[in-house]
Amino acid sequence: MIVREIEARSILNASKIFDYTVNPYAGCAHSCSYCYARFMKRFTGHPEPWGEFVDVKIDAPALLAREILRKKPGQVWVSGVCDPYQPVEAEYEITRRCIEIILDSRWPLVVQTRSPLVVRDLDILAAGEDVEVGLSITTADDRVRRLFEPQAPPIEARIDALGRLRRAGIKTFAMIAPLLPGAEDLHHLLEGKVDHILVDRMNYNYAAWVYRRHGLREYQEEEFFQATAQDLATAFEQMGVPCQIVF
Repeated sequence: MIVREIEARSILNASKIFDYTVNPYAGCAHSCSYCYARFMKRFTGHPEPWGEFVDVKIDAPALLAREILRKKPGQVWVSGVCDPYQPVEAEYEITRRCIEIILDSRWPLVVQTRSPLVVRDLDILAAGEDVEVGLSITTADDRVRRLFEPQAPPIEARIDALGRLRRAGIKTFAMIAPLLPGAEDLHHLLEGKVDHILVDRMNYNYAAWVYRRHGLREYQEEEFFQATAQDLATAFEQMGVPCQIVF
């Protein structure tokens, strides 16, 4: 893993999904095969394969402290094109410092990650006025996770993190995206741990080779996505958990 410290030109940027997004890092060590954020290489100029580099925006907290004073308050998404709690965050704490600035300014915050490292920051997240934390959970089968997300944390650890966050009084959600084989069993594991669910299908631009190599072609069919998403939505609704299908 190649880690570089860089200085960013801006950090509090407009988002098409929320009002703003903050990306403390460029690149991601989780190396998920299907990651849509690979397009960022067009802008970063890295020759290394996606998943083998991380740029640490070392000046992100200082930039954010200035930019947040100049912009209209809005909901901030941490993060859109990187995982804010990927392994380098344990050392650099860039995400934590950015979140402290957002919450001190009383702006609403949405955190999205694949990492249980987020529970390290329970102290500041639980003290926030308008905070929501989601973990991306793609399958109930950790063997499948290892095929598609070889460097990402285990599924069990992510689900445990959701439970800890919710018990601390933080609003939680699971992003079941992309739907991978084994996702159909996630409602059993997520019961009592989330306030709502989002479900999305696979982006085949990058991960089709994983299906071919491991004999999983049947899970590429549109019927799998439609049926699994609807079954999950029904199961979660019966549990009293709102579930939105976003494809």
